[in-house]
Amino acid sequence: MWTIVTGDSNSLNRPLTLADTNRPGLELAGYFPDTQTKRLVVLGDKEIGYIEEQMDEISQRRSFEFLTGDNTPCIVIAHGHECPPVLKEIAKRKDFPVFKTEHQTSHAIVSITNYLDECLAESVVIHGELVRVFGVGVLITGKSGMGKSEIALELIKRGHQLVGDDRIDCYKIHDDLVGRTTPMLEGFMELRGVGIINVSRMYGVGAVAHETQIEFQIDLEPFNDSYEYDRVGIEEKEYNEILGIKILKMTIPVSQGRPMSSVIETAVTNFLLLKDGLDSAKEFEERVLSQISENKKEEFDASVSEH
Repeated sequence: MWTIVTGDSNSLNRPLTLADTNRPGLELAGYFPDTQTKRLVVLGDKEIGYIEEQMDEISQRRSFEFLTGDNTPCIVIAHGHECPPVLKEIAKRKDFPVFKTEHQTSHAIVSITNYLDECLAESVVIHGELVRVFGVGVLITGKSGMGKSEIALELIKRGHQLVGDDRIDCYKIHDDLVGRTTPMLEGFMELRGVGIINVSRMYGVGAVAHETQIEFQIDLEPFNDSYEYDRVGIEEKEYNEILGIKILKMTIPVSQGRPMSSVIETAVTNFLLLKDGLDSAKEFEERVLSQISENKKEEFDASVSEH
């Protein structure tokens, strides 16, 4: 539970641009250089103990005048501690927001940081389908008319989950790429010739996921007879960088009658094996090279015995 100690609605208009928090040990000791004033300030057990036992009123006023500066978003007092009277007086005079919570300091910081990480996350919108296949967030991209929605629907019918259709909002949260769709579009799909369908009502609430970490991208392209596709998989892996995060990308040709849902399931299964350090293509290559080496040895032994 969070309680407002000081500050009215206008005080909440302060900009908050950083997800990191500041536990102001040095500031309470009177050292202000190099302080990141744009961070949210958290006062926990140690800070409150130091304020009550070590700081006189003059030193408190000096530190609290600094901590309630124009750049500081707010102060949060954790673990149910009361707001120091000097801080409350200064905050009321400045109309500065101070909050209080019963949560332990560490829990409060984790909650604040996680919430701000999501709210302040860098984002980009990508056109495509986002599905969870065997628990893996798969971003399906390709030109319009490639049948992305139809393929996603087939995957849903096979027990996988839809996260977003057509518009995917991608966020960089910590070091993960997280995808979701807008609340208005969540759970809905557009199928050409059919219109808008409600996936959760047609296939159950388990057919839709709110968000997922994007780990794998499958880019669909029309099958080209003149193009030499990789049939073994030993070529260098291709990656796509989104918001500074690299994810494995696989280009799959689409042709009439090809069972794309099965192909994508196989690709995802192979991706899971790669994550576990099992590369089927390299394993096959090593088997071929071993067989070639064995054949050469047999030829050499045969030529030696002839002479």
